[in-house]
Amino acid sequence: MSARTKVAIIGSGNIGTDLMIKILRLSQTLEVAAMVGIDPASDGLARARRLGVPVTADGVAGLLALPGFGEVAVVLDATSAKAHVANAAALASSGKLLIDLTPAALGPYVVPAVNLEEHLGAADVNMVTCGGQATIPIVAAVSAVTPVHYAEIVASIASRSAGPGTRANIDEFTETTKAAIEQVGGAAVGKAIIVLNPAEPPLIMRDTVLCLTDRLDEPGRERIRSSVAEMVAQVAAYVPGYRLKQQVQFGDRGAQEDLRTLNPDLAPGDRTQVSVFLEVEGAAHYLPAYAGNLDIMTSAALRVAERLAAREAVTVR
Repeated sequence: MSARTKVAIIGSGNIGTDLMIKILRLSQTLEVAAMVGIDPASDGLARARRLGVPVTADGVAGLLALPGFGEVAVVLDATSAKAHVANAAALASSGKLLIDLTPAALGPYVVPAVNLEEHLGAADVNMVTCGGQATIPIVAAVSAVTPVHYAEIVASIASRSAGPGTRANIDEFTETTKAAIEQVGGAAVGKAIIVLNPAEPPLIMRDTVLCLTDRLDEPGRERIRSSVAEMVAQVAAYVPGYRLKQQVQFGDRGAQEDLRTLNPDLAPGDRTQVSVFLEVEGAAHYLPAYAGNLDIMTSAALRVAERLAAREAVTVR
């Protein structure tokens, strides 16, 4: 059996801890060589210790000082957008590959089902946001059939699943997701909305994707149904709880409707609105099943890390 690629996780909160457990349980190619936090009493660091994972509560400075840091090839950052900027700067001279699970977006956006192979040579790849990971594949599936003049996504997550990092990054969430809807999803104009649902008991993640296209005939609609179904299957291959909530919906918009509030460059014409409704249930490795928003991030990051590990270019540097 070939040696596993060693990775370090920065952030001992919910996302970092779930990611650690996923790697330990599921990965055949990765080894967690370090769990990094700043709170010595955090549950994530305590669990890491019990599982035999080397830990430090001294942040990135502690990671750099760990005896085994030289053998680490990939660092996964599950902190916050602001913290990732500082972490990336501190690690810049180390030569490690960075996978950013925050909305900092210092590097190119990666959504595994859409563009996994395109940016594997980048030093710092960005996993967009939970809403982006859930919805951008659908925008890309529609864009593969017909131009998308405008795409709007609404990510509704349980308020209880939104920790301090998520709440501190709401602006970054909307800005990063919008940019990735356009750059990765292929929409001419994108918009992102996040809703923190306070319902009790907590509801699992729901996502709505609205795409405005040229007027679609029935063959065109069927191609979109097929493209969306194929994309859902691709995402579900690494996020088992990812599924369509109902069939793809189509609604025609007449040429008399002024849609320039959505896309200022859009000339009058007959359009079709494509509506896709998704549900994301978490695998409950560490987080509750309703926290599908966090599960899809850690699952996508695991997929990217394993792909990086599979490259011969990923060596100890």
